[in-house]
Amino acid sequence: MHLAADLYLDLLKRCLTRLLFPDGMMTPQLVPTGAYDPAIRYIGRDWPTEAETMVGFVRLTNLQHCVTEALRNGVPGDLVETGVWRGGSSILMRAVLKAYGDAQRKVWLFDSFEGLPVANPDEYPADRDDRLSEFKAYLGVPLERVQANFARYGLLDDQVRFVKGWFKDTVPAAPVDSIAILRLDGDMYESTIQVLEGFYAKVSPGGFVIVDDYMLDSCRAAVLDFRAKHDIEDRIEPIDWAGAYWQRGVT
Repeated sequence: MHLAADLYLDLLKRCLTRLLFPDGMMTPQLVPTGAYDPAIRYIGRDWPTEAETMVGFVRLTNLQHCVTEALRNGVPGDLVETGVWRGGSSILMRAVLKAYGDAQRKVWLFDSFEGLPVANPDEYPADRDDRLSEFKAYLGVPLERVQANFARYGLLDDQVRFVKGWFKDTVPAAPVDSIAILRLDGDMYESTIQVLEGFYAKVSPGGFVIVDDYMLDSCRAAVLDFRAKHDIEDRIEPIDWAGAYWQRGVT
């Protein structure tokens, strides 16, 4: 069973990243590499034209590992992603649940579906130089397109929940009771700290917190500030050049 599941999930990761069917090989990627390069795509260092994810194969494999470990160890809770872009990482999480026969857990997708907020340096000084809101045309993927991406892979069902809006509004009111996987992909200090403040207490012991943008100074500052404030000493493990994660202590 596990071999079949692993083969399916490996194929899915190669499709989501377009490593299997390269997207626009003759079309320049937006940043930073120019033409499609499979080695760059593998580690998630470009902005794809067609792929459902930009995180690369390595971070997807880490996500798969965290979800399967949570299932194997019976860690209670749903799977949550905050900042979903075209939905690739959440599609993989739903696929892992399906591959392992889990019909109870939900996959939650939190996003504005309009891109990133304009930086608010008065409240969050670490975001002073952030300009990602200017990439709304690329980073702001409509909800309907993300739902269509799930449907393309046969994974749009009642176990997938979409929550549209800014994190400051949606996270505090979210009807999520417990979390086995919390994946943050909000880039900014503001987006990262709001999610940690609203959701970290719901992460079950043995659950995983995955930070896609840990390489960004503003995002990393939010993580370190939150951990210091709450005396969190669980070891932060690097995933690749960009991401990091930790497992919440059992005791």
